[in-house]
Amino acid sequence: MGAMGTGKFRLSVDLATHFRGEIINSDKMQVDKGLEIVTNKITHTEKHGVLHYLLDPVLMFKYKYESCFIWIDVEQSVLNRRVDKRVDQMVKAGLVDEVRQIFIPDADYTKGIRRSISILEMDRYLREETNIDGDDESKQMILQASISSVKRNTLMLICSQFDKIQRLISEKMWSVHNIIATDVFKEDREEDLDDSRTNIVLQPA
Repeated sequence: MGAMGTGKFRLSVDLATHFRGEIINSDKMQVDKGLEIVTNKITHTEKHGVLHYLLDPVLMFKYKYESCFIWIDVEQSVLNRRVDKRVDQMVKAGLVDEVRQIFIPDADYTKGIRRSISILEMDRYLREETNIDGDDESKQMILQASISSVKRNTLMLICSQFDKIQRLISEKMWSVHNIIATDVFKEDREEDLDDSRTNIVLQPA
């Protein structure tokens, strides 16, 4: 477990490869089909041949007292840079077109996969892009504002995820081991966000 951008996919694949295991993912947004870019689903290449399953998080909670959880923790300043880079990569990969395919004016953004960050944030741009005839500069300004909203709301989600993990430890008494992975990401390298590898040390939370 861990906030968005802390390298959970990469570590899970490394562990599964080392121990010849399989991966069960209980991300509540990735369980639904579609929006591969928006929900940041692991790609076929990133799986490195490891079997990967999606399971409803409600079912996963049944095993909370039988499991030991690993919490990957990274400093906020490092996550800020990673979120900025990750969202830019998602836009280059086709995020806007992906959201456009499911865009419905006056849609309900409180249910299902439409709660995913990027859907509501792109609403204004997708509404106005056809109304701004030939004005590429205005379109670009609105698009950049939407992208900034994606980044801002992603950082807010990360704070919420951090608080939730802290509550699971302090209030629910979950068995959690803490990995401080800040050093892995300190260097601002031009490489895939999930390709960083390092030797890690487990610490009790």
